[in-house]
Amino acid sequence: MATVTNKKVKPTDEFRDHIATVDESGKRVWVYPKKPKGKFYNYRKLVSYGLLALLFAGPFIKINGLPLLMLNIVERKFVIFGVLFWPQDFFILVLAFLAMTVFVILFTVVYGRLFCGWICPQTIFLEMVFRRIEYAIEGDYTKQKALNKMPWNTEKILKKGAKTIVFLAISFLIANTFLAYVIGIDALKAIVTDNPLNHLAGLGTIAVFTGAFYWVFASFREQVCTIVCPYGRMQGVMLDKKSVVVAYDYGRGEPRGKLRKGQERTEGDCIDCHQCVQVCPTGIDIRNGAQQLECINCTACMDACDDIMRMIGKSEGLIRYDSEESIAEGKKWKFFTSRVMGYTTVLVVLLVALTTLLLLRDQAEATILRTPGQLYQKTEQGTIKNLYNISVINKTNHDMPLTLRLMDHKGTIEVIGDKLVLPAQGIAEGVFFAEIPQDQLEGMNSKVEIGLYLGDELITTQDTKFLAPAK
Repeated sequence: MATVTNKKVKPTDEFRDHIATVDESGKRVWVYPKKPKGKFYNYRKLVSYGLLALLFAGPFIKINGLPLLMLNIVERKFVIFGVLFWPQDFFILVLAFLAMTVFVILFTVVYGRLFCGWICPQTIFLEMVFRRIEYAIEGDYTKQKALNKMPWNTEKILKKGAKTIVFLAISFLIANTFLAYVIGIDALKAIVTDNPLNHLAGLGTIAVFTGAFYWVFASFREQVCTIVCPYGRMQGVMLDKKSVVVAYDYGRGEPRGKLRKGQERTEGDCIDCHQCVQVCPTGIDIRNGAQQLECINCTACMDACDDIMRMIGKSEGLIRYDSEESIAEGKKWKFFTSRVMGYTTVLVVLLVALTTLLLLRDQAEATILRTPGQLYQKTEQGTIKNLYNISVINKTNHDMPLTLRLMDHKGTIEVIGDKLVLPAQGIAEGVFFAEIPQDQLEGMNSKVEIGLYLGDELITTQDTKFLAPAK
């Protein structure tokens, strides 16, 4: 916590040297968060259910006949927003990864862990799906504690059994959805509807995914954020005192003191009710500081504190979205500062640049090489002919009958055998002769550019070498 100069604040020498979910002996402390409620929780529900709807509908959404998103690592085929990528587009994916890395850093510096609390799939599934089901079946946190402590009787068996069945069913649905993003919805339908013996690998993958999701959301839970997720580990490096965080206003709240009826209050606004601690899904006390490893900025403590403040006649916002700098200096926080607008502009530029790069990508990629072991041929008309091999990758979802033309030399191209037809999402190979008058060639190795056309539309170009006799 930052040093406080306010005379009302009582200094403390208590510091936390371990995460909240581990006791002194190193054993895990199970978190029983109180069921949250409030305006921010309602806003989060709207955002979460909208994102969940998009997630489950995603595999069925197609753009130009291609999925909205598919990451098929096995076949090395990736589809992002209906655009097909091949291993040859690796440089674009590298640029996209670098851009997203910079985006995450800048976003965190300005907006804190807003992603963790509002958008992260782990938070959404755990808090808005699995825990809400748990509240519905087992009750609030006090009833859950009592249920876990009681011996195995009919009530406990029924509630635990019902929760397990529902959790497994939802985990199975999530596993199928994520697998659809890997292999495509059509391949997933074949696994589900066909003879199971024909798809043992696919069924095994679904079973593994189901078990993994069930274990994460039924047992591992908030430890994903504190132990596994690298973003939580990096937040202490990326955040600064001007970043937006869920923060406790210690200048207003300290020193803490219980509220006693009929007694004049000389302490701060915090009545030490521990409601902010009881509602926290990661088991922390937000009053220990804003940049705690476990804090995911979910706003549950904000709703709980605002509710208490209204009950005791105090103004809301003792725990609120703010910056450490504003709270330490006791000044009113402004969100739309020049810093925020500048960083946001950089974020927008990154997204626009990445989107432009994706949209301007060629629809096909060709490799043209002279046929090994073949020399040039000189014709009676004074032209020189070279034999080439061509390989073309189709990055679209439709067939393309291609024609080849010389771009920077006068001459002709003759395809040997069948016409060059590029199948959808496929590869076509062929052989052709390029014939150019000798007087247009600069030397023994001339650079020529060959264009691939779909009708009159230029799809892509490729440079190659043209061999000719010395002048």
